[in-house]
Amino acid sequence: MKLLEGKVSLVTGATRGLGKGIAIGLGEAGAIVYITGRRLDSNSTSSNDVSGSLNDTKRAVEEAGGICIPVQVDHSNDEQVRLLFERIQNEQNGQLDLLVNNAYSGVQALTNAQGKPFWENAPNLWDACNNVGLRSHYIASVYAAQMMSKRQQGLICTISSWGGMAYLFGAAYGTGKAGCDRLAADMAVELQPYNITSLSIWPGIVGTELFSRLASEMSDNHTNDGKISALAERYNWETPLLTGRVIAKLASQTNVINRTGRVQVVAELAKQYRLVDQEGNLPVSLRSLRFLIPLVLPALRKHSWLIPDIKIPWSILLLSVLKSPKT
Repeated sequence: MKLLEGKVSLVTGATRGLGKGIAIGLGEAGAIVYITGRRLDSNSTSSNDVSGSLNDTKRAVEEAGGICIPVQVDHSNDEQVRLLFERIQNEQNGQLDLLVNNAYSGVQALTNAQGKPFWENAPNLWDACNNVGLRSHYIASVYAAQMMSKRQQGLICTISSWGGMAYLFGAAYGTGKAGCDRLAADMAVELQPYNITSLSIWPGIVGTELFSRLASEMSDNHTNDGKISALAERYNWETPLLTGRVIAKLASQTNVINRTGRVQVVAELAKQYRLVDQEGNLPVSLRSLRFLIPLVLPALRKHSWLIPDIKIPWSILLLSVLKSPKT
């Protein structure tokens, strides 16, 4: 079903990984999908190159039945971002129904920083994690809200993670993700009178190209860490397309404003909406017993289907296996 036919969407940072999967999911639903990234074409013939390109994503979106418009944008450059929204304004007569804040440039820096406390890394690790990330999400949301408020409708989804609630990849990463959650919540307060919804979206463990490499490197450095080895084993991984299908479904809901300001977990929405990824799988929620127990008891991973799929309240999750190693 073309749930989003006639709708105009923008996915930032969509040359690969999660952004590419989201763009494909919106294309499946019939949306016009603008995508941004720094590379229009891939100029590498190496099988190890995971950088991707806008035109790679464009082809994938079109194969899924969507209309895709690639725009080269460096989201650390505010003027390029302003011109992006000016272009959408002119080409779509002021219509923008959905913004997905996904652009993120910190993965390689986080990979390089693994195994060292924050003070042993260069201070610019903060900028690598949060400039094209938290800051660029705010800038894109400003321009999107200017368009959406005039039409009294719209949805802004900011991609975040459970790293904003519990220690995951370090102080700079976690603070940025907590900021994304708060950004989505506070924007919701100001946007609600204009019938614009703002959500923080939490995928689970997404098997993107770069994350696969990061997980392998982390596993090499933490051979006795059960949680790290679970990453390398691809335990309960999601595919990027699942997040795209969930966001497409959210964007099609007439009552999505009822969710505004809150964190939305991809696996929980997928279960509610009866959605699966491209492999036909439905991963369990990251706050489910079925997800958490095998992280601490690795022997149970092969038998995780025996564990009841019971959601854990957020307050208890804070004290669970996702807690900081210092607590």
